[in-house]
Amino acid sequence: IQTAFALSYLETALLVLVGAVWLGMSAASSISRPIGRLVKAADQVASGDLTARVSSEGAPGEIAALSVAFNRMTEDLEAQQAALKTASDEAQDRSHFIETVLSGVSAGVIGVDRHGRISAINDSALYLLSVDQTDVLGKGLADLAPELSELVGRAEAHIEEDIDIAREGETRRLRVRIEGGMGGEMVLTFDDITRLVTAQRNAAWRDVARRIAHEIKNPLTPIQLSAERLKRRYRDRVVDDVEVFDRCTETIIRQVGDIGRMVD
Repeated sequence: IQTAFALSYLETALLVLVGAVWLGMSAASSISRPIGRLVKAADQVASGDLTARVSSEGAPGEIAALSVAFNRMTEDLEAQQAALKTASDEAQDRSHFIETVLSGVSAGVIGVDRHGRISAINDSALYLLSVDQTDVLGKGLADLAPELSELVGRAEAHIEEDIDIAREGETRRLRVRIEGGMGGEMVLTFDDITRLVTAQRNAAWRDVARRIAHEIKNPLTPIQLSAERLKRRYRDRVVDDVEVFDRCTETIIRQVGDIGRMVD
C-alpha cells in the first residue's frame, strides 16, 4: 500500500510538474512571439523598410500597446520620409530650373557664402572673368576675382559700381551689383559695359567735334565774303602790287575753302 501510494504521489507530482512546465511554456510563448515579431519588424526598419508593421493579435496588453505604438511610429517615419523625398525632389527641380535660367542669362551671376566662398556661378560669369576652369565652387572669390572680392569687402546690403577687370592684356568695364542676404550670403550680378562706355565716349567726341566744326565754320563764310568783296571793290584802286593783292585775296579764299572742306 505504501509503495502504491508513493507511486501515485510521484505520478501526481510529475503530472503537476508537466502541467506547470506546459503552462510556463505557453505563457512564455505568448510573450516571446509578439516580442519576436517586434524584433523582426525593428530589423526591417533598421534596414530601411518603413512598411514593416507588427500584428498585436494574441499579445498581452502591454505588448499589444507596444505593437500599436511601434506601428504608429513606423507610419509617422514613412510619412516623414515621403515628405522629405517630395521636398528633395522639389528642391532639385527648383535648383535645375535656376541653373537653366542662369545659364541663359547674359549677365554674370556669382553666389558667395558668408565665408567668401563661391556657392554658385554661371557660364557668363566664367566668360566675363576669363576663367577657364569650371570647378570653382567652394573656392574663394579673392582667388577668382580680387577686384570683386575687394568690392564685396566693403558692401553692406546693396551696392552698384563700375570696375575694370584686366585679363590677358584686355580690359573690361563691368557694372557690378551686389545684394546682401540675412546670413551674410551675397549675390553678385555684373554686365560687360565696355562697348557701352566706348559708344558713350564716341558719342561725346562726336558731339564735341560737331560743336567745334560749327564754331569753326561760323566765321569762315564772312571771311570768304569779305575777301571776295575786297577783291571786287578795291582791286581797281590798287596802283602798286596788284599781283600781291590778288595773290593774298586768292590765298584767303582758297584757304577758307580748304578749311571748310576739312571741317566737313
